[in-house]
Amino acid sequence: MTKITFITPDGVRHDTDASDGHSVMQAALAADLDGIVGECGGSMMCATCHCYDVEGRTGPRSDGEDEMLESAASEVTSKSRLSCQIKVTPDLEGLLIQLPESQL
Repeated sequence: MTKITFITPDGVRHDTDASDGHSVMQAALAADLDGIVGECGGSMMCATCHCYDVEGRTGPRSDGEDEMLESAASEVTSKSRLSCQIKVTPDLEGLLIQLPESQL
């Protein structure tokens, strides 16, 4: 298990234990967090799992991620990622993920 901290737009921190090999989106849904919708189930067909990698630890965006982020409801920044495309690994222990104001 890898600890991930999700930060809501109002600054509340939610520490979660994520299963290695799952996506950050799956970890957020398993923790029942408002702020990650994941309408497409993680197939990179929407942007309802948009998040911000606070420290830039998740690496570059995957192919097609930029195109999907164009339809994100909240501002897209250099820290924006689709949480369905971030695989949880032990190297991401302590990852900080900021949730956007809106997904829809």
